[in-house]
Amino acid sequence: MKKITMPKSDTITEIFEDFIISRKTKGLAEKTLQSYRQHFRAIAKHLDISQPMDSLSKSDLDDMIASMRDADLSPNSINSYTRTLKSFFSWCNEESITNLNITLFKAEETIKETYTDVELEKLLKKPDIRKCSFAEYRDWVIINFLMNSGSRAATVRAVQIRDLDLDSGMVYYRHTKSRKVQVIPLCQPMVAIFREYLKIRRGTDADPLFCTESGQPLKENALRLSIARYNQRRGVQKTSLHLFRHTFARKYLVDCDGDAFTLQRLLGHSTLKMTKHYCNIFDADIVKNFDNFSPLAQMKRKDTNKIKMKK
Repeated sequence: MKKITMPKSDTITEIFEDFIISRKTKGLAEKTLQSYRQHFRAIAKHLDISQPMDSLSKSDLDDMIASMRDADLSPNSINSYTRTLKSFFSWCNEESITNLNITLFKAEETIKETYTDVELEKLLKKPDIRKCSFAEYRDWVIINFLMNSGSRAATVRAVQIRDLDLDSGMVYYRHTKSRKVQVIPLCQPMVAIFREYLKIRRGTDADPLFCTESGQPLKENALRLSIARYNQRRGVQKTSLHLFRHTFARKYLVDCDGDAFTLQRLLGHSTLKMTKHYCNIFDADIVKNFDNFSPLAQMKRKDTNKIKMKK
């Protein structure tokens, strides 16, 4: 009689593939799924993912963190990898596959780089529409739009002509990271820019608002490269699209007296966590009117007043 054997436990790799399928079924964005896969490949350099899931222990995870640190990975990278594992283990817990979990590795607080006002003046200077290419004009409109709304690059590519309501001064985001429709106000200068742009861009309601010169949707890499070339032609070495989002947040808080709750809605953050991050870095309350509270400024004023009285 053939001996009956119990089935072997699935490996971490096999179960992770089931996790990816479940997240795809849940409707997670393809970019998020790609990020999970990239992180898992990086984790595999420091953890044996071919081992059975039921043999994985907390000491294995501790050794993984130690290996990552020995490899001089940045705290923010390790934080990203542990965040992916935490999502994976939480799903495993729900499916009764394991009761193991992992604590997020502490990330470093980073100062968000932004465009300076001098750089923005260069980038926001309108090109001569009689001489420039459509791509240059379109990129100028995009940068104006980013400084109006602080939107993500993916949102810029997803907005359609029908999403603009120029009479009401609004734009609708139907394809956001949270999968919820957002309504974003447009300032009057932006409304005027869009009115002119649409006369040149033309197209149907369902067409992408921002397109190639042949009217095709902009690919992620094409948009990134086009903005990089635009910036460099204007003498600005910073080329990141995402920096406009950081810049919008800084200027909204510091220069425009904006509040955190409204900024959260404008940026489409599901919680205040990321918005508070901006508030901590760009602390408007500390920056505003600091000359009235700075000991150095007070002493300088006293010296100036003494000189004036002597005269």
